[in-house]
Amino acid sequence: MSRSQNLRQNVINQMLEGIAKRHIRSPLPPQAALAEMFNISRTTVRHTLQHLHERGVLGKVEDTYVIVRDPGEEDGFSALTPPIDQQALQFEQTFFNLINQRQLMPGDSFSELQLAQQVKASPVVVREFLLRFMRYDLLEPTKRGHWRMKKFDQQYAENLFELREMLETHALTRFLNLPSQDERWIQARDLLDRHRAMRDTIASNYRHFAALDKEMHTLILSAANNPFFNQSLEIISVIFHSHYQWDEADLKQRNIVALEEHMAILTALISRQDVEALCALHSHLGTAKSSMIRCIRQYN
Repeated sequence: MSRSQNLRQNVINQMLEGIAKRHIRSPLPPQAALAEMFNISRTTVRHTLQHLHERGVLGKVEDTYVIVRDPGEEDGFSALTPPIDQQALQFEQTFFNLINQRQLMPGDSFSELQLAQQVKASPVVVREFLLRFMRYDLLEPTKRGHWRMKKFDQQYAENLFELREMLETHALTRFLNLPSQDERWIQARDLLDRHRAMRDTIASNYRHFAALDKEMHTLILSAANNPFFNQSLEIISVIFHSHYQWDEADLKQRNIVALEEHMAILTALISRQDVEALCALHSHLGTAKSSMIRCIRQYN
């Protein structure tokens, strides 16, 4: 079995489980949101949705998929055992998903064996990943094979945003100096158009903003042409979601504000207004930092 086929079958199994446990509800989120949720490409999302549609688990109403019946064991695939390196990659993606979907929260305890059984990975793979992840000071061992997610304080948040600001300011400066024929200018214009479209429906569609947010910051960082920047964005996103989403009371308003700030950045960027673009970015990151610190103060 090819690696891509193995990945698709695992994603199908995960999505079926999400539907069965009501973590995924009808109508399904847009494909971009599902790609963000499962840390996969939109191509893999399309193959997964097509399979579930053919199985009769999903129906299609115009461009939207809806759940038409509860899934059964026959709709998925038998347990798969991918190579160790692939297990490691899949477990990393799953662990980040657990945080982003708020299934692992600060203060939660868990065992390596629980996670290994949940994601069908080797306990060795799980332990090696958790030992590496310890360096971010977001989890701690409690006893052999057992861990607890940690909270962090205001100083941790400020250090995190200091790093994020340095990375994104540098990347945005590089973006502003990209040649006019670079395809990322087209991507930026398309992204601005999709922000404008979302603005019309964000009052009811605000939970789908997270995928758009990640796409914009990923596009900006891509101009640095530095893979370490992309890795930094991934861990910053995990840390951010791990704590920033404790309280969703004002999530709609936060996302509405962030959407407008994104549009200010993209508009200035596309117009090659260097100073305005950098000021808009600093303002956006400042808003996000203030929101995180306010949340930390509320729960610490």
